[in-house]
Amino acid sequence: MKLKRAGLLTKLVVLAMLVFVASALLNLRTQIQGAQADLAQLQAEKAAQEQTNADLRDAVDNSDDPERQKEIARSKLGLVAPGDQIIEFTD
Repeated sequence: MKLKRAGLLTKLVVLAMLVFVASALLNLRTQIQGAQADLAQLQAEKAAQEQTNADLRDAVDNSDDPERQKEIARSKLGLVAPGDQIIEFTD
């Protein structure tokens, strides 16, 4: 049994299909890399937001704690307890 050789047109069609498939795969690879970068960024943002939520939950849960109230009064409001001394550092 003899095998028939492929003609020039068949070879060109196969070559064109290979080029098309290769370019499609490269395009998909670029899209996957972009999606992975987006995923990594979103995971980092999610972790940061979860930490913020945990801090806020802790602040709400401990809002009645007198020590915490004193801390907030000193750090954010600039208040001092009677008998405390204020030392300011300047450059």
